[in-house]
Amino acid sequence: MNFENREELVRRIESDLLDGLDEELELEIEDRSPGLATQDNHAQRVAYFKELFRLQRELVKLQDWVAATRQKAVIIFEGRDAAGKGGVIKRITQRLNPRVCRVVALPAPNDRERTQWYFQRYVAHLPAAGEMVLFDRSWYNRAGVERVMGFCSDADYEEFFRSVPEFERMLVRSGIKVIKYWFSITDEEQHLRFLGRIHDPLKQWKLSPMDLESRRRWEDYTRAKEAMLEQTHWPEAPWWVVPADNKKQARLNCIQHLLTLFPYNEVQRPEVSLPARVRHADYIRHPVPQDMIVPQVY
Repeated sequence: MNFENREELVRRIESDLLDGLDEELELEIEDRSPGLATQDNHAQRVAYFKELFRLQRELVKLQDWVAATRQKAVIIFEGRDAAGKGGVIKRITQRLNPRVCRVVALPAPNDRERTQWYFQRYVAHLPAAGEMVLFDRSWYNRAGVERVMGFCSDADYEEFFRSVPEFERMLVRSGIKVIKYWFSITDEEQHLRFLGRIHDPLKQWKLSPMDLESRRRWEDYTRAKEAMLEQTHWPEAPWWVVPADNKKQARLNCIQHLLTLFPYNEVQRPEVSLPARVRHADYIRHPVPQDMIVPQVY
């Protein structure tokens, strides 16, 4: 690695360390320690924080509308490893009620699941009325990693493309809104993000042997992605491609676009007043035994 790349790598690791924090804390740390700031213009970063918080307020309104009108929505996030899917999912859900908006990130199928109808394990996680479900990867694994890594046969792969339009149209007819996002990054950006994960002990867990192999097979994944988008893009459940080389721009653009796909409005909440606590003369609060108390290290 030459010196310029090393400097860029150090800058990226510092930026990602900040980026992993909640935005309020990231902004506070940057304000107090200007040396930790990235090369991004500070004013632009402040504008990002303000816009993100505005969009998150809108997401809360969307959540309330989904619950009040008993909507059902599935939102799929796909893309190459390190494309930023987890980052945008975090920003969508971090202010929302997990009973209304939940995330599904399934592991590789076990031996029993591999003998089931392919879509069966995903069906169990579909939304009921008043719920939004965000799939961090989805049934499109068959068109991506399973195809590239040889985890499915040619017959399985071809059957997937015959079945998935019927499956998704069934979901839509049942009242489930299906939204599909593909996060698109360049070869160079993925390379840099992988290096950042390798050198960041807080993110090394994100790199599996499969991720590293996917890096080697970049072109195979490109061909698989192109075939997937071409064969599974239809009016009832179209694909939306999010340019994601810039993480923060990708988050804002995705959330803004997501909000436009729902005819939501603000649901009026009843005014809340805190009731007075009932007090009884014979009430005694018993002390907690000392051996049950968590040690006060901090």
